[in-house]
Amino acid sequence: MDDSELAGGILNQVPIEIAISVGRARPLVRELLKLRRDSVLTLDRRVDDPVELFIGDKLVARGELQELEGEQAGYLGVRLTEIIDLREAL
Repeated sequence: MDDSELAGGILNQVPIEIAISVGRARPLVRELLKLRRDSVLTLDRRVDDPVELFIGDKLVARGELQELEGEQAGYLGVRLTEIIDLREAL
């Protein structure tokens, strides 16, 4: 096994955190200061719009939110609908 195979094997074991963005809000500071429990902050997306998946600040995919079933009932997942070329993104 050469060094590149060893490094590839080790790197394949490193966990990566993916952040899912469902939308953004741009309230004014005075509106932000008025927020209380049960306040609703309007996002720039609709419920059916795709979510975006990021590794760091790099967009890597888009998808649809889904509620999981079976043993994972109640949890959210993302069904991928578009994957960005990861070699270019990272």
